[in-house]
Amino acid sequence: MRRLLAPSLILAATLAAASAQAATPKDALVMAWNLDALITLDPAQIAEVNGNDIMRNVCSRLVRFNIADPSKLEPEIAESWSSSEDGLTLTFKLRKDIKFPSGKAATAHDAVWSLKRAIHLNFGNAANLTEWGFTSAKADEQIRAVDDHTIEVKLPQPYPTGLIVSAAFTSNVSSVLNKETGEKNAKTTDGRSDYGNGWFKTQSDCVGPYKVRTWNANDVLILEANDIYFGEKPGLRRVLIRHVPESGAQRLQLEKGDIDVGRLLSSDDLKALATNKDIHIEQTVMHGYSYFAFNAQDPILSNPKVRLAFRYLVDYEGLERTVMAYQGKARNSLVPIGAFGALDEKAGLPFKLDLDMAKKLLTEAGYPNGFTKKYILSANAFNPAVAQHVQANAAKVGIKLELEQMADANLFTKMRAREFEIGQIGWGAGYPDAHSMVSRHAQNPDNRPEAKLAQYPTWRSAWVDPKVNDMAAKAMMERNDAKRIAAYHELQKYMLENGPMAYMFQTVRPIAIRKEVKGFQIGAFEVRYRSASK
Repeated sequence: MRRLLAPSLILAATLAAASAQAATPKDALVMAWNLDALITLDPAQIAEVNGNDIMRNVCSRLVRFNIADPSKLEPEIAESWSSSEDGLTLTFKLRKDIKFPSGKAATAHDAVWSLKRAIHLNFGNAANLTEWGFTSAKADEQIRAVDDHTIEVKLPQPYPTGLIVSAAFTSNVSSVLNKETGEKNAKTTDGRSDYGNGWFKTQSDCVGPYKVRTWNANDVLILEANDIYFGEKPGLRRVLIRHVPESGAQRLQLEKGDIDVGRLLSSDDLKALATNKDIHIEQTVMHGYSYFAFNAQDPILSNPKVRLAFRYLVDYEGLERTVMAYQGKARNSLVPIGAFGALDEKAGLPFKLDLDMAKKLLTEAGYPNGFTKKYILSANAFNPAVAQHVQANAAKVGIKLELEQMADANLFTKMRAREFEIGQIGWGAGYPDAHSMVSRHAQNPDNRPEAKLAQYPTWRSAWVDPKVNDMAAKAMMERNDAKRIAAYHELQKYMLENGPMAYMFQTVRPIAIRKEVKGFQIGAFEVRYRSASK
């Protein structure tokens, strides 16, 4: 009974202390965010921004990006890695001091089980491995533990080492979970194991700086410091993440000192907070996007001229100055500025609001009088204002857009099931290379409905182009940097005219932080809670 009550008592006591002191606890970082998109804590399954952010502070990966310069790779659980002369074998040497929060030593056997588990479960994150040729049938021979501290990975092709390490072994699938816990809690249905997924969806047992203490859906998540973590020790005992989906409420709580960090604030509230001497706003240009996607199963939206017309219905730079202030930077190309192979700023923003051009393209496509489509979007943050802007301009060229706002979880579910016509959504690249976006937003390895490649936005849009698949495959394997960049430039220009997604803004992540918080490290791919102190 004490074990069952403990998390609730901790939460009640912590929040009561915060209220009584009119300030947050000295040993806790209190963050306000939107938790309705937090669906799972299982690193093999996480696909949402919030879950990824949180679990990167709970489960360390084999390799990580340098937080100030993500083009540089750093050791994390793996202290070193090397490639064979023929480029077909990767060897990871693990640290010898890695332990799970229980004190049990973590080994290469746990790491290998975790990697193969992701492949066997075949959730969306499996693509971080399967796109490189790893398969469930061959996993045992492709990934193996040589000894307690050495992992050997056999590659089907001699990929550039930096690319394959960045793509696969900095991702959540390289988190080291406790094999014993996973096997103990595994459930079998129709002869198929869930590898402990039912347990890991709501709890954690991995190598990392924090462990999950409490998760009450759409309410609060509490992380507790792991005292035996091998790396930088957390500066604060606990991290409390409250579900506060309204920007105005977050702003008020920041001003009063009820929270330390606000993670979901509108441009207007950010502008107001910028004048508050007790609050600092950190802006980070992310390798991600806000965009709208078209379902190519629809006979009208399958027409590239119709999709191109939509690109002329947005005043990108005008929205950047107003609705998207602090939130986004206008960009149309699918590869973000800052990534290897990206088009420059001018070439990456060729479109502007041009209703005459939109009307011309619609007429050429055979729809001079327009049409009606349903447009689904998140009810959070800037999304409604952007969608209303698109809706108003679309109406001027005869297109009637029926907007439907919904919770993030519902939006993700519908789009991953191809149950939409037009959807406004976001995406974050996994690593700073053109291939990260191209592999999901241009390539489509299997467009069949039964393939269920839900983590490929191209598959969600039921769009495939053999020419693009071929261009992307050749660019990925090109070892000459100049030729590889040129190949990605050509592909981006093609996608600007033909692709199933219309990119509007490269994501800017604003985080409002009270002055009492020191050392909070924020990068393009990671926010490190453990570095924060008061």
